[in-house]
Amino acid sequence: MASSLRAFVITCNQLPLSRGPRGRPSPLLPAIVPPPAPPRKRARARAPRSGVRAAASPHHCPNARSQELLNLLHHGLRRRFDSAVAAILIVAQISLPLPFANWNPWLIPSANAVLYSPETKIPRTGELALRRAIPANANMKAIQDSLEDISYLLRIPQRKPYGSMEGDVKKALKIAAEGKESILGSIPEQLREKGSVLYASLVNGKGGLQNLLEAIKEKDPDKVSIGLASSLNTVAELELLQAPGLSFLLPEQYLKYPRLTGRAVVEVTIERGDGSTFFPSAGGEPKSFASIQVVLDGYSAPLTAGNFAKLVTDGAYDGVRLKCANQAVLSDNEIEKYGYSVPLEIMPSGQFEPLYKTTLNVQDGELPVLPLSVYGAVAMAHSMDSDEYSSPSQFFFYLYDKRNAGLGGLSFDEGQFSVFGYTTVGREILPQIKTGDFISSAKLVQGRDRLILPDES
Repeated sequence: MASSLRAFVITCNQLPLSRGPRGRPSPLLPAIVPPPAPPRKRARARAPRSGVRAAASPHHCPNARSQELLNLLHHGLRRRFDSAVAAILIVAQISLPLPFANWNPWLIPSANAVLYSPETKIPRTGELALRRAIPANANMKAIQDSLEDISYLLRIPQRKPYGSMEGDVKKALKIAAEGKESILGSIPEQLREKGSVLYASLVNGKGGLQNLLEAIKEKDPDKVSIGLASSLNTVAELELLQAPGLSFLLPEQYLKYPRLTGRAVVEVTIERGDGSTFFPSAGGEPKSFASIQVVLDGYSAPLTAGNFAKLVTDGAYDGVRLKCANQAVLSDNEIEKYGYSVPLEIMPSGQFEPLYKTTLNVQDGELPVLPLSVYGAVAMAHSMDSDEYSSPSQFFFYLYDKRNAGLGGLSFDEGQFSVFGYTTVGREILPQIKTGDFISSAKLVQGRDRLILPDES
């Protein structure tokens, strides 16, 4: 290895140098190029700037010529040294396996590892994020993963891999058939009859896996998309039946807070402050008010969602004005003392319980189960006293914009706030909200039975 390297370096030193811009030698590689152009004529020496002319002397010429020769020799040696270093690096890179055995992570800063990774896979819709957050049976999660893989395959333009899609559906059908007893056995007895109906609908019913398989064989992407959405909705309903409560125990010191042990739905009615109208995207008539539905997720943020649900039932948000900020619509009530000062609550992906009073280091690969990087995400603002706590009552709708995110699609605020739900109905209203609009009413329309108050525990 040493002898071959030495021979390679000597050979490279005998080659002419490549020249970069303005004819300067390239510091990177010895070049195999045509001989260099003839040297340019030297410019005449200028007089010293002191204004005193140097007296001509026959001794000055030999000294100047010697200095010029020394300079040329110095530059020549420097060029050969640069060529040798470049050659050594090339041979070392070719000889060593990649990645290097002693790879040092500081060579590429971890700060950009996830935030700018194009392969970062996070839910792109609130529905998908909510479905993934359900703590369900392992068989149902496997079926869900197979079907969600089809969602990615459908995004491929032109020639779609229908063969792979067919394989995913057949895999889901096999899991459903072999794991039927486990799937239904995970449902509480009082809900098992409903679960059996949903299971039959998923496997053989209209809009189930069999119909999805037929649509794939027809290679009709529209039918596949509709059938896939129907099957995933049925999967989510089954998973919700399998998760009657929290899959973890809350720390004892947090039992004094309200908590939501599942899902709940809040309907928020917003009115214009200036008398203008909202324009529904579905072609409805413009109105001075609009309704938005928010699904609260107590599985991943029981304290934050519970506090918000209690405030809604108490009417704390009725009449509260809204204000618009960069990529957010906030409730303008940060100085009001409603609600509990709940600790910052974020569940990392792959974990079984939330973290409290700490943010996630997204740059090192930590991702939340409920990401902020989804249009219509609902989160609590930080407390005015400490970033370790959420505001007792001030919340915001996050207007995610991929143009203001990293290449991986992650918001630069990802992992910094307690996200507790998503806007599922009325997302088209969010960008129309203006500062001065107000919440005329907020009602808990589903999930009151999942809300546990401190005096009820």
